[in-house]
Amino acid sequence: MARVLLINGGSEGHINPTLGVVQELIRRGEQVVYFTADQYRDRVESTGAEVITFDSGKFVEAFLAGGRNPWARAGGLLRTADIIIPSVLDQIKGKHFDYIIHDSMFGCGRLLAQILDLPAINSYTSFALQQNSFDMMHDHLLRQFPADVNEQAQQEFQRLVSQVEAKYDVRVGSAYEVSCNPAPLSLVYTSKSFQPDGESFDETFKFVGPSVVPRSHSHFDFSHVDTDRLVYISFGTVINQAAEFYKLCFAAFAETKYTVIVSVGRQTQIAELGDIPDNFIVRNYVPQLEVLQRAKLFITHGGMNSASEGLYYGVPLIVLPQGADQPMVARRVAEIGAGIHLKQEGLTARDLREAAEHVFEDASIREACVEIGDSFRTAGGYHRAVEEIFAYKRNLGLGDNFT
Repeated sequence: MARVLLINGGSEGHINPTLGVVQELIRRGEQVVYFTADQYRDRVESTGAEVITFDSGKFVEAFLAGGRNPWARAGGLLRTADIIIPSVLDQIKGKHFDYIIHDSMFGCGRLLAQILDLPAINSYTSFALQQNSFDMMHDHLLRQFPADVNEQAQQEFQRLVSQVEAKYDVRVGSAYEVSCNPAPLSLVYTSKSFQPDGESFDETFKFVGPSVVPRSHSHFDFSHVDTDRLVYISFGTVINQAAEFYKLCFAAFAETKYTVIVSVGRQTQIAELGDIPDNFIVRNYVPQLEVLQRAKLFITHGGMNSASEGLYYGVPLIVLPQGADQPMVARRVAEIGAGIHLKQEGLTARDLREAAEHVFEDASIREACVEIGDSFRTAGGYHRAVEEIFAYKRNLGLGDNFT
């Protein structure tokens, strides 16, 4: 079998979908070396992969150094090259690899593929972007900044391009190539039905569906929980300092017919939330997949993983996006009729309760969720992802022999 180098960032949303893929690759005989932020070492090592790491603090500092301008964000990914590339090359010295899998949004993945002269596979943990869609989004974001700021940021981006190309003897290319790391094969962890303009993508994009695997051996006791009108509320593992929002949820659903489970994350102290209504169960952590298999409504920030897991089990969503790709997810959920997109700014308890009541009363929303969930399961998940990887290997003549 072959040895694969997997390059990923320091975010649960980008790591979790790959864990099932790594486990399946190893089960089928591949050797996997996984490069990620040090705080995820234990989680990734549990798959059986060998883990090498980078300093996420230095990475984030370099990425954010240029500011929020779209040119600066692309430049920020290039600034991380001096952190990521030497770290990888030093830690894999003397090892041979047959191919590389890199995250679509993690700078330097495509550059390392060039430096190591390896066949590359791109891992999309959010919606896939083609050049034209990226350019439209890029131009739209640029309109938020003065022309002179955009020009200065673009010049700095071009300076960084020249610097990285000269130092590492690579071709950097456009902002799209830096930001999306295109490769001959792209694994996209959603279905064509959920992907915006899904039918416009060519056969190099494989829509394998969400990679849903259990993340914990803990269990939740549902023996005394009324699940007929169960509402689940979670803002994920990163954006979870939302005490005021949780209090708004208390006001929206206290003394109603709903049973509400709230996962507040590690950073919120439950004691800070005050009196908890009798129909609420509030925990720092709950096994999300177990809860979603019983929930009738999921109120979420709209992270791609969370939204996909809810829809995988046919659960309607109310999405209150906070940042990153979440507004795109929220819009797509609303477009396909699988839930409601709300803005948190100015939201009242009454607004939230009425949105929930609408979801429970509108049968078409649940039908849309069931349809999307079917498309997710049919896509194949991490098993299909590995099949596509092996097909790609065969087309390259790599076969199944370890070298």
